[in-house]
Amino acid sequence: MKKLLALAVIAGGVLFVIKRNKDAKAEADLWREATAPTDKPLGAVSANGSAPAKAAGAGHNN
Repeated sequence: MKKLLALAVIAGGVLFVIKRNKDAKAEADLWREATAPTDKPLGAVSANGSAPAKAAGAGHNN
């Protein structure tokens, strides 16, 4: 009976570790996808959330 219980505990531990590794990989993949650079223009929105810088000389009358 003790051997069966020990085997069940070991099997549970192995399954737990495998599930954690899968979850960690899925989270890393999501993070990688969310932070990947893109070729799409953002228009007036900056990638870091701040206001975009104006082009040099734009709007200046000399």
